[in-house]
Amino acid sequence: MKYLISGGGTGGHIYPALAILNEIKLNDKDADILYVGTKEGLESKLIPKEGIKFKTIRVKGIPRSINKDSFIALRELIYGLKESDKIIKEFKPDIVIGTGGYVCGPVVYKAYRNKIPTLIHEQNAFPGITNKILSRFVDKVAVTFEESIKYFKYPDRVINTGNPIRREILNIDKKEAYKKLDLSPLKPTILCFGGSGGQKSLNTAIKDMIKTIETIDFQLIHITGERFYNEFMEDIKDLNLNSKEIKILPYLYEMAEALNIADIIVTSAGAITLAEISSMGIPSILIPKAYTAENHQEYNARNFEKKNAAIVILEKELNGENLKKELLNLLNNPAKLKEMAKMSKNLGKTNAAYEIYDIIKKMLEN
Repeated sequence: MKYLISGGGTGGHIYPALAILNEIKLNDKDADILYVGTKEGLESKLIPKEGIKFKTIRVKGIPRSINKDSFIALRELIYGLKESDKIIKEFKPDIVIGTGGYVCGPVVYKAYRNKIPTLIHEQNAFPGITNKILSRFVDKVAVTFEESIKYFKYPDRVINTGNPIRREILNIDKKEAYKKLDLSPLKPTILCFGGSGGQKSLNTAIKDMIKTIETIDFQLIHITGERFYNEFMEDIKDLNLNSKEIKILPYLYEMAEALNIADIIVTSAGAITLAEISSMGIPSILIPKAYTAENHQEYNARNFEKKNAAIVILEKELNGENLKKELLNLLNNPAKLKEMAKMSKNLGKTNAAYEIYDIIKKMLEN
């Protein structure tokens, strides 16, 4: 079978696509897979590294208000539609799958026009504009959150599968993880990060917190993001921190290990992160980024808060004092932590990639 997959711009659209295509390769040994993205998007770096065929189209996001950029985006969209049509006619896919981001708009729409079966996946509780438009044309819509179904025009096409995640994060040896990260299994571990690029508001709060905390009865891993690291370290250089208890890093390659030993996670509310922490049942303090499209991170975070799996602090309310207060309250309340862990696990779906593959397989059989 021939599978064409498109999704791009950010890791939130690309990593689910990778999880889906890896599931396809696992179950269909003869799968012929083509990924369509843009030259500028993160997908142009990530996908070829995976050894997957990759083609690009010209397309830009359309601004919310009409201005000069609107006409440039419209011109690029016309090019993108033509290029998508050409790729589809040359590759002749049996199915086309979109995982969001404006690049998948022309690809999935042209597949629909060519009468090819289509499926899209929506990662967030509040759907992105591209997927909301595409949902009117596609055969199936897979979603991460039950709450998002009401935003689609044809709810009968929507299936709640969860967000597909990397299999490797579920198969980590915890003893080895503690050794690799040089941490003790006898102390609680708090893992903090603001998405792959870091989060300035979280960095500021962590700095303020570690400057004022008197006794540390936990281990902290905080990932600043590479662009913020030097400034962060400069600001705390006089604190003489114990690097066994507090680890400040620009980036963490052993994220799978860190997730597996974390007792509490403090993070923004990206869909992939939430899928991973709920698959392992980790309590969290969520700080949704205020500038995301349609404020989708707050929708994601509120969904976890409503199910008692997380505490939410908005960026405008975040400071070192209230973050410290929430963390210490949780660490001093094992019963609440246990309940939050249970509720987080209830939200997690470890087999989302297979569920999506199963939908694809059934679509191809019809």
